[in-house]
Amino acid sequence: MKYAELISKLTLEEKASLCSGLDMWHTKPVDRLGIPSVMMTDGPHGLRKQESSGANVHESVRSTCFPPSCTTASSWDVDLVNRIGDAIGKEALKERVSIVLGPGTNIKRNPLCGRNFEYFSEDPYLAGKLAASWINGVQSNKVGVSLKHYCANNQETRRMTISSVIDERALREIYLRPFEIAVRESYPATLMCAYNRLNGVFCSENSYTLTDILRKEWGFEGIVMTDWGAVNKRVDGIKAGLELEMPSSGGMNDKLIVATVKTGELDESVLDACVDRLLDLIMTSSENIAGSASYDVDAHDDLARRAAEQSAVLLKNEDAFLPFDKGEKVLVIGQLAKKSRIQGAGSSHINPNKHISFLEALDACGISYDYTDGYVIGKNKVNPSRSAKVAQMSKDYSRVIIYAGLTEDYESEGYDRTHLNLPPTQLDVIDAVTAVNPNVAVVLACGSPIAIPFKERVKSILLVYLTGQAGGMAVKNLIYGDVVPCGKLAETFPLSLTDVPSAPYFPGDHHQVQYRESVYVGYRYYQKAGVEVAYPFGYGLSYTTFDYSELQIPSQITADYRAKVSFTVTNSGKRDGAEISQVYVGKKDSKVFRPIMELKGFAKTFIKAGQSKRVEVDLDDKAFSCYSTELSNWVVEDGEYQIYVAASSVDIKLSGTLTVGGTVLSDDGLKGTWYARPTADQVPQQDFEKLYGAPMQQSPPMHKKGEFTVDDCMMDMAPTSGTVRMFLRLVSFGMRRFAMRCKKDDPGFLMMYYTIQATPLKNMAFSSQGMLSMGMAEGLAVMFNGKFFKGLGMLLKGLKKK
Repeated sequence: MKYAELISKLTLEEKASLCSGLDMWHTKPVDRLGIPSVMMTDGPHGLRKQESSGANVHESVRSTCFPPSCTTASSWDVDLVNRIGDAIGKEALKERVSIVLGPGTNIKRNPLCGRNFEYFSEDPYLAGKLAASWINGVQSNKVGVSLKHYCANNQETRRMTISSVIDERALREIYLRPFEIAVRESYPATLMCAYNRLNGVFCSENSYTLTDILRKEWGFEGIVMTDWGAVNKRVDGIKAGLELEMPSSGGMNDKLIVATVKTGELDESVLDACVDRLLDLIMTSSENIAGSASYDVDAHDDLARRAAEQSAVLLKNEDAFLPFDKGEKVLVIGQLAKKSRIQGAGSSHINPNKHISFLEALDACGISYDYTDGYVIGKNKVNPSRSAKVAQMSKDYSRVIIYAGLTEDYESEGYDRTHLNLPPTQLDVIDAVTAVNPNVAVVLACGSPIAIPFKERVKSILLVYLTGQAGGMAVKNLIYGDVVPCGKLAETFPLSLTDVPSAPYFPGDHHQVQYRESVYVGYRYYQKAGVEVAYPFGYGLSYTTFDYSELQIPSQITADYRAKVSFTVTNSGKRDGAEISQVYVGKKDSKVFRPIMELKGFAKTFIKAGQSKRVEVDLDDKAFSCYSTELSNWVVEDGEYQIYVAASSVDIKLSGTLTVGGTVLSDDGLKGTWYARPTADQVPQQDFEKLYGAPMQQSPPMHKKGEFTVDDCMMDMAPTSGTVRMFLRLVSFGMRRFAMRCKKDDPGFLMMYYTIQATPLKNMAFSSQGMLSMGMAEGLAVMFNGKFFKGLGMLLKGLKKK
C-alpha cells in the first residue's frame, strides 16, 4: 500500500470516517494527521460550485456554461471537447475544486430519458471517445473527474430502485463499452456508480462490475464513489469495491463499517485497501490545488461560442434557403429567441458568467428584424387567435425564423419525458405560419430528439440543441453564414416513439426494465429492421458539398487486430467547411447475430473550397471484435469484413472488404429468433430468455399499506396510503412556498420533488447529512403503514436524540 505508514496511525473510526463525505461536497479530514478535506462539484458542461452545503441547483458561483454533451457530441470533434475539458479544469483550479463530477457517459437507449442532454450518444464508440477526450482535458490541469453513471443508468423513472435486465453481450458491447474506452484512454481519478440495480444487484455493491471488470479487466486505479444517496448496503459496497459514499450520512454508515470490522464480518485489510486509495486521491488532490489560479473569462466564452457553432446540425436546407442576407429584414417568432434555453435542468445547472440571446446577438451585429413572441414559455394551452395574428403578420416577409424547442419543464434530471412532441403552442404557431408562408427556417433548441411533423412544410431546419452561454451569437453566425454548419447527429431522430426499439419496455414496471432489444440500440436497430427514420445517426448538411474517393484498405491487419483505412475527401462546393467522415465495419456472414454495421472510427476534417485532403482513420483492436458469452471474452471472428466510409449511417460513400484471421465461432443458436432478423414487432419473451440465459422473473407486487419498509419509496406507497399522499402535498407546498419560492412547473422544483418521491426512505436517511436518522426513517414507514402516532413518536424520539 502507498500510505501504509499513515494508515497504521489511523484509528478504526478514522478509517471508516474517510469512506463518506463531510457534507454535500467535501471529503472528511483527519486534522490530527494532516489529512485535508477536498472539494468536488457538479460539472459535465461547466463548474457548479456551491458555496453552501445544500443542493439548490440555482445557487452556485458563476462559471462558463459550455454547451452540454448532447450538443458537443454532434461536433464529433475530440479536440474541441478536449479544449472544453481543459477550460473546465482551469476554472476548477481557480475555485480550488479537486474533482469535477462528469462526464455523463451513459448510452441514449431511449429518447425519452430525461437526462439525455447530459449524455453523448446512442453509439458506445463515439460516446467513449468524446468522454475520454473531455477527461484528458480536465485532468491535464491535475484536477480529477468522476466518470458517471456506472452503469446501465438509462432512465430517470425509478432510477433509485429499478433493475436494468440486460444480456451479457449487450452489456459488454453497448452499455459498458463507452466506460471501458474512457477508463483505458484517460485514467479518470474517480468513477461514480449509478443508483440502479443491474440484473438484480445494486450498482453500489456489484463486485462483478466494480472489481472484476473495472479493476481486474480494465486496470482502473482510481476510487469509486456513489451517486448522491446511492448506497444500499454500505458494507457490501466496501467489499465489492466502493470506496466513497457521498454525501455525508451523518456518520450512520461509518458506524456500520466499524461494527462489522469488530465482529469480523468485514476484514480490516479490505477497509485498509479502500482507505489507501482514498488517501492517494485526497493527498494528491490537495497538493494540486495548493496554488492560486485564474482563467480568461472572455476566452472561455469564445470557446463556448465556437463549440455551439461546431455542434449545430443543419437538418434541412431546401433551395439553399440558408444562409440569410444580413441586409434583408426578417421576422423572428418565438420566445426562445429572447429567453434562450442554454442548458438542461437538474444537478448540472450552471450559473453562467455571461449570456447572450439570439435577439441580443442580432442587435449587437446591427441586423434588422421584427419580432413577436408567438407563444409563451410555460403556457401550453393553444391560443388560435394568437397564432392567427402571427400568421397574418408573417405574410409580409420573405424570410421568417421560428425559434422553437423543448422548454425546461419538458426534460430534466429526476423524471422522463412521456412523448416526443414540442409544446402544442409552438406547433400551432408553426402550423399557422407555414400555412400562409413557406419561407420559414426553424431553429430547434432541445436536449434530445423530438418529433418534427412540419419538416416537409419549412425550407430549413437548424438543430442547435442546448447552446451554452454564447449560443445566441453562435446561432446568428450560422444563420447568416459567418460560420458554415458542420455538426452531425450523434443520435437517431425517429419518426415516432413507436419506432424506437426500447419503447415497449421503457421505463419498465416498478421493479425492473427489460432491455429486450439487446445490442440493437439506435441505428443498429433501424438499419437491421428496415425501419424508416426522420433523420439518421451521423446525418448533417452543410453550406458546401463534399465528395469521397480513393479508398485504401490494407491487405491484412496487424497482429493485434488493428488497421488503418484512408480515403480522399474533396470540398466540391463554394464555401470552406468541415466534413465529418465516418467509418463503419460489418460482417455479412457472421455466425452470431450482428447489426449490419457499427461505427468504428471517424475524422473531422476542415477543407477549403475546391481543395482535397487525404484522411486516415485508425481501427482499433475492438473494430472487428464481438463479445462471446460462450468464451466470456472479446473475440475476433474469422472471415471477411465489410468496411464502409460514410457521410452518415445511411449515406455510404465508399466500401471495400478486409479478410481477418481470427476465431472460428460456432452458431449462436439464435438464428430462429427475433435477434437474427429484428422486426418492428416486440421481442418475444422466450427469445429474450434464450439470449439472457435464464427465465425472466416476474416482478414482485408492490407493497401495500401495512407492508412498507425503509426500502420503499413514497411513489410506490402513495396508491394505498392517504398519509403518504398528504405528506407529499405538504412537501410540495413547503418546497414551493418556503424553500424554493417557485411555481409548480419550476424545473428545479420538479426535479427535487420527483426525486423525493422516488427515493427509498433509507436512502433519504443516508443522503440527509445526519438530519434524518435511520430510526426516523423507520418512524416514517410506521406512519405510512397507518400507525400514525407510533411513527410520530419514533420521529420525535429521533429528533430529541439530535
